Amino acid sequence: MNLHHAVEITLTRPATHAELAHAASALPLAANHDATRLMVVVHAKTPGRALHRVRRRLREALPIDVITTHYPDSSGHALLNITLPPHADTAIRRTAASAGQTPRIFVQLALHRALVQHVEEEAALLDGAVQRLLATTTASQLLAAVGRALTLTPGAPSC
Repeated sequence: MNLHHAVEITLTRPATHAELAHAASALPLAANHDATRLMVVVHAKTPGRALHRVRRRLREALPIDVITTHYPDSSGHALLNITLPPHADTAIRRTAASAGQTPRIFVQLALHRALVQHVEEEAALLDGAVQRLLATTTASQLLAAVGRALTLTPGAPSC
């Protein structure tokens, strides 16, 4: 069964009007304000096929950096489609083979580890900042200040 998949394209630089017009003749696109990110809805059997279809149709028309599914799958994951330089591709294949993994699994695990590390580092930075603030104020004063900041800051993350 074919479905429609929302796909996001990140460019290495802003696309020119001519590039966008040429690309739009292959697929209907929506560009953001500075033409560095594009959206397209693609008809395909799977999200992976949708990403490959976009890459195949637009690779010559646009300076594509990353193509990704716009919505996560049922596991909460987004698919990425990237083209690596030959030396990076060779290094990944070699390292994956020595680890007994496919390049896809190797990259997937490496990205997962990097994201986990990033989340842990961000949490540690935030914990440190809170501890420094608590050294000079009370918990209730800090909580009140955070509440005020969240209600007064447009676009602040909500719970």
